[in-house]
Amino acid sequence: MSVDEQLVKAIRAGLAGLADPVKAPAMRAYMKSAMPFRGVASPERSAFLKGILAGHILPDRVTYSATVLKLWRAAEFREERYAAIALSGHRAYRQWQDRELVPLYEEMIVDGAWWDYVDELAIRRIGPILRADRAGVTPIMLSWAGDADLWRRRTAIICQIGAKEDTDTDLLTRTIEPAIAEPEFFLRKGIGWALREYAKTSPDWVRSFVDDHPGLSGLSRREALKHIG
Repeated sequence: MSVDEQLVKAIRAGLAGLADPVKAPAMRAYMKSAMPFRGVASPERSAFLKGILAGHILPDRVTYSATVLKLWRAAEFREERYAAIALSGHRAYRQWQDRELVPLYEEMIVDGAWWDYVDELAIRRIGPILRADRAGVTPIMLSWAGDADLWRRRTAIICQIGAKEDTDTDLLTRTIEPAIAEPEFFLRKGIGWALREYAKTSPDWVRSFVDDHPGLSGLSRREALKHIG
């Protein structure tokens, strides 16, 4: 793979330079993370990454994908994985956000297996790719909705958050329905979140959906109707 090792090393060194070992244990505990933290707070991390990513543009798609994966796979601290996600979505590489990147994001979703990674990837990476290529990506999301992996399923449910009028309600329905009877918190919460956000655009549709699906958990129902009664 054509990894830009210079960028990888610069990101790791910069995060190490911002490390706060006093904050790190609390951040790790809050996120229930097996991987340690450097202790770099989100504003400082974002400012650092904004500068370094803007000043070091990768030359081609292969180098971009390989460098994202190197940062992700070789990460020793959680902030390095946050950096991989930030690199993946940098505006300089917007033209490469298409169906070919879905396997890369799928690896990060399944391997990351926690909400802080998955929600960003689902909503800000998979979602836009889906809206740009419904014919190609809708079948993938339908497959993920029935997958054994919790995080693929959550991604399928929440990937349309923020789509507003562009929401495919048939897809939303078909990704939610297989999870309705599941006891898993992250699925129930994801269902409620997806419906609550779409209710800002179409409250009547959400009310009807909730009425038509009496098997929804109390959590999903409360979240869905939170702002519309």
